[in-house]
Amino acid sequence: MDQRYAVGIDFGGTFTKMALVDDAGQILARREIPTGTLLDQSAWIDAMAEGIQSLTEPADDGQPIKIAGVGIGVPGFVDFERGHIFDLPNVPGWAGVPLALFMEQRLGLRVRVDNDVNVMALGEGTFGAGRTYQHAVFMTLGTGVGGALLIHNRIYRGAYHMAGEIGHMTVDLNGVESPTGFGGLEQYVGNRRIVERAIRYLEEGRASTLDERCAGDRSRIDPLMIEQAAVAGDALSIQVYDEVADYLAAGMASVTYLLQPQAFIIGGGVGQSATLYDLLQRHLKRRLSSYFYDRIEITKAALGNDAGVIGGATLVLIE
Repeated sequence: MDQRYAVGIDFGGTFTKMALVDDAGQILARREIPTGTLLDQSAWIDAMAEGIQSLTEPADDGQPIKIAGVGIGVPGFVDFERGHIFDLPNVPGWAGVPLALFMEQRLGLRVRVDNDVNVMALGEGTFGAGRTYQHAVFMTLGTGVGGALLIHNRIYRGAYHMAGEIGHMTVDLNGVESPTGFGGLEQYVGNRRIVERAIRYLEEGRASTLDERCAGDRSRIDPLMIEQAAVAGDALSIQVYDEVADYLAAGMASVTYLLQPQAFIIGGGVGQSATLYDLLQRHLKRRLSSYFYDRIEITKAALGNDAGVIGGATLVLIE
C-alpha cells in the first residue's frame, strides 16, 4: 500500500504552524508564520496556500508530493461537519467563517477543520500518549484550559460539535465572571491567573524569592519562574501551585464521576510542570472515591508542540 501524506495546520493566536505529515505520524517538512502578520482572512488563506505549495514541492524524482488533504485545528468553537468557525475568541475577525469551504475552493483539496484540542487529542490518540486508551480526557493548560473527550476510541463532539470545553466548567459557584459564565476553571488556572495569584500574595507583603528572581520587575514573573521557585522551596510559589492543582482536581473529579475515563492526558505549557503533577495527584485522591481514583491515570502528552500539526494531518489521514 502506497504511503499517504497530508498537511496539518495549527492555527494559534501567536503562530500558525504547518507541516507535511505521513501516515506514520512523522513530520517531513514544516513552516511557522506569525499569525499577527496575517491581517485578515484573505491574507491567512493566501499564506496557507503558499505554505502548502512549498511543503509539497517536487521530491527527488521531480514529482510534487501528492497529499490526501489538509486538516486545520483552530482555537475556538467549530462546526466540524461543515468546517465552519463560529468564533475564535482570541483571534479577531474570525467569527462566522466557512473556513473549510474557502480553503477547498482555493486549494482544490479536501479540508477538515476542528477545535484545536480535539485535533491535539486525535494526534495523541493515534500517535502519542493516548494510543492505549479507549476512553480518555485530553486537556491543554496554557493561557486557557482546553478539553477534548475520547469515548469508545472516537472524539466525542456533542450535539452541536462543541463538547469538551472543560475550561468553562464551574468550579466556584459565584466565582469570577467571564463571557462563558461564572467560576469557570480557566479563570483560576490559566497562565495569567497563576501569575496574578502570585503577584497578589506579593502585594500582601508575603516573603518570597520571586522578587529576587524577577530583579524587582514583577511584570517578568511567569508560570515557569513560579515553578522554579517552588522547586527551590519557595513557600509562596508552592502555595500558588497547590491552589492551582486543587482547582484542577475539582474539575477533573467532576469529569471522572461523569465519564469515568481511563486517563487524563495533559499538554500545554503549564501541563509540563512536575510540581503541578505531584500536587494534582494528592488533591484528586482527596476528591475521589478510591473506586474511581485507583482506576484513573494522569499522564503528560507525548507529542509536545507538534501535536497540533500531527493531529491536523490525522483528521484527513484517518478518513
